[in-house]
Amino acid sequence: MKSGFVNIFGKPNAGKSTLLNLLVGEKLAIVTPKVQTTRHRIKGIVTTAEYQIIFSDTPGIIEPRYKLHEKMMDVVKSAREDADVKIFVADITDNPEEVETIFAAFKDKTPTIVVINKTDLAPEKVSDSISFFLGKGYKHVLPISCTMGAGIAELMNLIVSLLPEGIPFYDEENLTDLPMRFFVGEIIREKIFLLYEEEVPYHTTVLVQEFKEKSTLVKIRADIIVQRETQKAILLGRRGAMIKELGTQSRKEIEAFIGNKVFLELFVKVRPRWRDNDTHLREYGYN
Repeated sequence: MKSGFVNIFGKPNAGKSTLLNLLVGEKLAIVTPKVQTTRHRIKGIVTTAEYQIIFSDTPGIIEPRYKLHEKMMDVVKSAREDADVKIFVADITDNPEEVETIFAAFKDKTPTIVVINKTDLAPEKVSDSISFFLGKGYKHVLPISCTMGAGIAELMNLIVSLLPEGIPFYDEENLTDLPMRFFVGEIIREKIFLLYEEEVPYHTTVLVQEFKEKSTLVKIRADIIVQRETQKAILLGRRGAMIKELGTQSRKEIEAFIGNKVFLELFVKVRPRWRDNDTHLREYGYN
């Protein structure tokens, strides 16, 4: 049997999270059009009779501007160390020289696949992009389109071929090693990214304070943390209209995810400069 860790790296908005979801066959990582949506390392486990793959989506590689960014890049660095196979995701619309500069910092002897994503946006660039990365010494370069689902099966076959022989790390029914509370918080945070404009989502995090399973439903209470009173006002909206819509959209997706009715309570709390406060970051799960 083959078994191993396959870790996914790339710039923000290269499509890493969508790729993870496609490879696992479930929506584990939140996906929005805004960059820097992923803040944690999210694992998805695929087990068959022939192999077990533990996929990891990591935050997009950025230059840190505050402590939250530093924590995110620490996650990326730790994921670099335990990979049996690495996937570097490149957006075909980006400058390949700039992308390869980022990839070069992560190159080692680990089997590596360069995935060129979003090929449906610029099909005329595919051949040149493949040639560029092959010319940089990458042995495996594969064009895909997460939007179209193109190349995913070929990528999966290539990953399996590169995995080492080993024993499973997790029981076959496991889909992830993260608790349900984590995914509830991520669903709420995804809706914040989709519903609110400008910088508000980047100043926001979600802390699930209660997750209680009752006989007929699941009771969930979550705090939405912001940095300023003005951001709290935006999240609430006029007469609470926005927070109500956020709650409705979040509840519906959480119910679909956990397969049960949900009673969801959302509270907005102000914590000045939480993104630069080590104590707050640890409390909110950014260790």
